[in-house]
Amino acid sequence: MNYLIEDLDKNILIDLYENMLKPRMVEEKMLVLLRQGKISKWFSGIGQEAIAVGVTMVLKPDEFILPMHRNLGVFTTRKIPLYRLFGQWQGKASGFTKGRDRSFHFGTHQYKIVGMISHLGPQLGVADGIALASKLKDRNEVTVVFTGEGGTSEGDFHEALNVASVWQLPVLFCIENNGYGLSTPTSEQYNCQNLADKGIGYGMESHIIDGNNIIEIYKNMSDIAQSIRENPRPVLIEFKTFRMRGHEEASGVKYVPETLLDFWKEKDPIINYERFLLEQDIIDLGEIDTIRQQISDEINEHLAAVNEEPVIDFNESFELDDVFQKFDNVNIRPSNEVVKVRFIDAISEALNQSMHKYQDMVIMGQDIAEYGGVFKITEGFVDVFGKERIRNTPICESAIVETAMGLSIAGIKSVVEMQFADFASSGFNPIVNYLAKSHYRWGQNADLVIRMPCGGDLGAGPFHSQTNEAWFTKTPGLKVVYPAFPYDAKGLLNTSINDPNPVLFFEHKGLYRTVYQDVPKDYYTLPLGQAAILSEGTDITVVSYGAGVHWATNTLGENPEISAELIDLRTLQPLDTKTIYNSVKKTGKLIILQEDSLFGGLASDISALVVEHCFEYLDAPIRRVASLETPIPFANELEKGYLPKDRFEIVLKDILLY
Repeated sequence: MNYLIEDLDKNILIDLYENMLKPRMVEEKMLVLLRQGKISKWFSGIGQEAIAVGVTMVLKPDEFILPMHRNLGVFTTRKIPLYRLFGQWQGKASGFTKGRDRSFHFGTHQYKIVGMISHLGPQLGVADGIALASKLKDRNEVTVVFTGEGGTSEGDFHEALNVASVWQLPVLFCIENNGYGLSTPTSEQYNCQNLADKGIGYGMESHIIDGNNIIEIYKNMSDIAQSIRENPRPVLIEFKTFRMRGHEEASGVKYVPETLLDFWKEKDPIINYERFLLEQDIIDLGEIDTIRQQISDEINEHLAAVNEEPVIDFNESFELDDVFQKFDNVNIRPSNEVVKVRFIDAISEALNQSMHKYQDMVIMGQDIAEYGGVFKITEGFVDVFGKERIRNTPICESAIVETAMGLSIAGIKSVVEMQFADFASSGFNPIVNYLAKSHYRWGQNADLVIRMPCGGDLGAGPFHSQTNEAWFTKTPGLKVVYPAFPYDAKGLLNTSINDPNPVLFFEHKGLYRTVYQDVPKDYYTLPLGQAAILSEGTDITVVSYGAGVHWATNTLGENPEISAELIDLRTLQPLDTKTIYNSVKKTGKLIILQEDSLFGGLASDISALVVEHCFEYLDAPIRRVASLETPIPFANELEKGYLPKDRFEIVLKDILLY
């Protein structure tokens, strides 16, 4: 192996060696503990240490790095105390996730590291968001993110590279091409000679580097990183290396030809570099023994401390309280000056006023800049806030959600507009697996709002009409808001933006230009989790939200003899069960109206909760009214039959006779 060291200081050369040796020795110890049953899982990086170490050493301490599970050298080179890593792997309190996640599935602002999740792709887009924040704040920083050759097949990889290239974000995309995705060889993973060639399709500079040559890595990455700081842009790096052990230890390596293992064994990055340092009289055997002894002592000392640490006790309230970042909403009351506006205008006003309130907040979405969005909610915003903050996005919902997460990690709020709520399915993975779980896992909030234009009754067919809130109310860690009136829409959207947790904000398209209301001109907020009683009654409780509230109001208006207590939920998660229970205890009957199809919808959970907590007060079975168990049809007559508007009156009168 050829090491060109002419420009490098002796201390750097020795640091490179020590920083590679340390993760190797830690890992060798962990493999012993794995066999002893003291840790549950291990993903080996033996043979790949040069990449993690070389890349990390060229970064500044404040530059973020997003590693994978074979990048132990990132964590040790960033000088994370070993007892914290050992505590993480043993599920102890000294770790980073309070026993809630394993391996390298964590992040730490102190060391500017954001770890992976098992769905490998999302961290690539998160790196885009962190880099975007750096660019917006003119920090001249580079963000580094790792993936494996298998991860390059995921859609997130392509979306993240495309966004980074279009926006010229200072991201170093590092591919560790180590031969196999679990047992599948690279020949079955992609059909090109080099993964670096994929950068060409995105107009992106790319390089191939020997992933086992620490000097080649360090020198090349030093130059590239500095170049990116001076000229922000994304760069794709393919490191050619090999995984000497199984995907994880239980996998083994029986599927790898012995000749291939022998070839890469000869290219071991530590053995070769150590031999070179000895041959060049840069280090001697005594110094190597001293370094090894120091690392061994550190490992044993920190392991002993963690072994003495007690196991984590389960505390139910503690677990529940950590799902969301604490948020005490300060209710900002409006002035008396009001103006009659449409639902859509209230949304636009809230966004406008919040953009003024938060000077670095970003709004992202398809066609939202000069065009103003397909519903014209952000029309004129570019003239006021500029294209840096009102950002048209490529059609890549997953990467944009991930970018918003990266902005949050960097301390910037954002609002993402799904052009239609239906399209959230293309960003489903990062919403439910990244945004929802981050605070519970490692204390990182997802400070963003996803706007969800939704709903039928407009003849838009199966792909532009869903009201899909139940996809998300099921997922702990997400808040779901669904207003029915302009006043609520403005106040609740302002609060959702203030809230440091991820909020899905549903806006029924059918209400945009049909519902008017007097709305305060000033900025104001309304608390999440409080339903509104629109009318009081004694015969029956009617619960609904969104367009369903208006359908129920119309039906009750046509039947004035019915004394109904109509509740508009406004917020679906958190759910105001107290208001529902109190009403049911008074009326003894409950009907729930939702636009979503029946099975698995919110009405089912409300019904179950009322049965569990108010059964003795019920005078009749609870009735749920919802859309048919079919996709939403296009033709007017078919959609009319699909929606529950007409069925609601029939069921309402039926239950009153019970």
